Amino acid sequence: MASVCPWYVGYFLINPSRFLLQRPSKILAPHVKPGDVAFEPGPGMGFFTLELARRVGPEGRVFTADIQPRMLKVLERRAAKAGVLSRIETRLASGSSLGADDLAGRVDFVLAFAVVHEMPDIARFFAETGAVLKKGGRMLLAEPRGHVTDCMFAEELQAAAKNGLRPAGHPPIWGSHTAVLDKD
Repeated sequence: MASVCPWYVGYFLINPSRFLLQRPSKILAPHVKPGDVAFEPGPGMGFFTLELARRVGPEGRVFTADIQPRMLKVLERRAAKAGVLSRIETRLASGSSLGADDLAGRVDFVLAFAVVHEMPDIARFFAETGAVLKKGGRMLLAEPRGHVTDCMFAEELQAAAKNGLRPAGHPPIWGSHTAVLDKD
């Protein structure tokens, strides 16, 4: 496991200039629809979370889990300002669990963006996220090329496959290894 991204780096990750390279609306559009239940482990300060909340609409729900309370507080403040806080539930995860057992089989979409390489146990991560997904649910996995080698990404895909998540495509996302994973 690489070290966890320090909370203050979250401000860099929500910098508006990032939208020039990675546009959340374009990245999420093929995967999320109104009424969906989404889960985002490691949301940081919510670069993607706010768009997830917009896409699921008032009938949908977005659950997040992060180990850094400061990240979650900024995410909640930004969501309130954007008018989507009522659609989002933030959770403080532990170093050993995402704390999402109550979501088993309820989630339509998991967004794992630049987070798996920070996990202490990749197999456990995919076991937990695979368990929350409904049959036919989908995960978008994206890892930064600057931190994750081709070999490391292949190992992540193997761990995902062991938990019933099968590759269904590799959408282009700037600076990222990617895979769309469907749950058997």
